[in-house]
Amino acid sequence: MATADDSGPRVSDRIYAIMRMVLGFLFFCHGAQKIFGLFGGAHPEMSVGLVWFAGLSELIAGSLIAVGFLTTYAAFFASGLMAFAYFLVHQGDALLPIENHGELATVYAWIFLYIAARGDGPWSLGGDDGGY
Repeated sequence: MATADDSGPRVSDRIYAIMRMVLGFLFFCHGAQKIFGLFGGAHPEMSVGLVWFAGLSELIAGSLIAVGFLTTYAAFFASGLMAFAYFLVHQGDALLPIENHGELATVYAWIFLYIAARGDGPWSLGGDDGGY
């Protein structure tokens, strides 16, 4: 097990970096779905302008989070975007996320908020920005 005296990142830091990369890539895929019609296409119940705004935001923020560049800002924006999406799209259907199919938006919002607070972490293009 790595200790504070070792020169490399701790195991938990490595796992955090992998989590950041995977979630950034998955968020990027949501944008690719909306903009390019990949992975099943866009959500028809949303207006075209909203689909493009959300899709481009997901493409850009997901890319930045995945590679670890301006991570704090991209993750904070993505967290707010997902909170907004939850209340705009899901909240009106039922009170709880399990009832209104808003679990993914809720999980993304909280994990991106954590990433914004924690910062880039290891294996990032921007270096460790230290979070907020």
